[in-house]
Amino acid sequence: MRTYVDVHVLQTVPPSNLNRDDAGTPKQAIYGGVKRARVSSQAWKRATRTAFADLVDPATLGTRTKKISALLAERIASRGGLGPDDAARVATSVLSDLGIKAGKKAAETAYLLFFGRPQLERLVDAIEADLPRLAGLDDAALAEAVKGVPVRETLGTGHPIDVALFGRMVADLPGLNVDAATQVAHALSTHAADVEYDYFTAVDDENPKEDTGAGMIGTVEFQSATLYRFATVGLHQLLDNLGGDLDAAVEALRVFLVAFTTSMPTGHGNSFAHRTVPNLLTVTVRADQPVNLVSAFEKPVTANGHGLLARSVAEFAAELDRTTTRWGLRPELTVSTYDTADAGDKAAVLGGSVPFPQLVDTVTAAARDRLATTR
Repeated sequence: MRTYVDVHVLQTVPPSNLNRDDAGTPKQAIYGGVKRARVSSQAWKRATRTAFADLVDPATLGTRTKKISALLAERIASRGGLGPDDAARVATSVLSDLGIKAGKKAAETAYLLFFGRPQLERLVDAIEADLPRLAGLDDAALAEAVKGVPVRETLGTGHPIDVALFGRMVADLPGLNVDAATQVAHALSTHAADVEYDYFTAVDDENPKEDTGAGMIGTVEFQSATLYRFATVGLHQLLDNLGGDLDAAVEALRVFLVAFTTSMPTGHGNSFAHRTVPNLLTVTVRADQPVNLVSAFEKPVTANGHGLLARSVAEFAAELDRTTTRWGLRPELTVSTYDTADAGDKAAVLGGSVPFPQLVDTVTAAARDRLATTR
C-alpha cells in the first residue's frame, strides 16, 4: 500500500545568495505572474545529503563521484597491501564489467556515479584473499580472472540510505537504476522578490595612510525572502529500495526529516551568515498522493506593514484545509512545529504545535506502524 510523508517548511532568510546562476545572480522563477526568489531542488538536496554525515556514520553513506575506480583502488591498496599501480590495475579490471563510458581524465567515468561506500568494501571482500595472485597476472589474465566478481550485483543491492532516498540513474546500465523514494521541489518565496546589489570595497592593509583608495571594489547580488519548501517521501518505495528492512526505512525517514528541515545551502555563507531555522514545519502522512501546497502562494503574499510570515502561515493553512475539504485529500496524520502567534485562527488546521524532536518521533512512529501493517 502506498504511503507518502509530505514535508512542508516556511522559512525566512535574510539578505543572502543561497543558490546562484552562472552569472552569480540569485536564482529566480516567475510564479503567479511575479518574480520569486528560488532555491533549486538540487541545491537543497545537496545540503540535505551533506547534513546526513552529522546524523549517521559517514562510512555507511554513499558518494557521488566520477572517481569510483580511484576509490576502489585505495581500498584495495589499503586492505590488500598492494602498491598503487597494482591496486589501480586490479580496480580497473574489476569495474570493466560495468561498461561505463570513460571520462576525459584518466581513471574517471564520463559522469557522476552515486553508490555506497559499504558497497565498495563488499567488492574488496569478494577479491581480498586473491589479491596477491591477481596483482601478479598480466592484463589479459587479470581480466579473465575477475570476470566472476559480482560487481553489478554488489552495486545493485544493499543501498545506503542516501541512494535509497534520492535514487540513481545510470544511462549505460539501466539495471543499476534506483527509483528515488524522495522528491524535492524548488523552494519559492511566498511573495514577489527583487534582486538587490551590495556594493563593497576592501582596503589594502599595507597601503600608507595617505592612500585613501580601495584595494578592491565589487558588487554581490542578494535577496531576502520567506521561502516555501516542500519534499515528499514515498515510504513504500523507500522500504523496497532498502530490501524490505523496516528498521532501516524508518531510520532513513528520521534522518531525512532532520536533515532536510535543518539544513541550509551554503552559497555566500561567509558574506551573509544567512543560516536560520524554519518558522513552520508541517508533516502529513498520506495514503492517497503527495500534495505540494505551493498554490497557497500563487497570489503573492504582501506585507501590508505586518511582515510576510504570519500571512504566509495563514495562506498555507488555508490551502491545506482546502485540499482536505474540497478535494477529499485527507491526511492520516498532520503534525506541526510553529509559533502559535503566527498561526492565529488557523492553528486548528495545523494541529497543536509540538517541539521538533517530538514531531520527528511522532512521524517516524506512525511510519513504522503503517509499514508494519501494510507490507
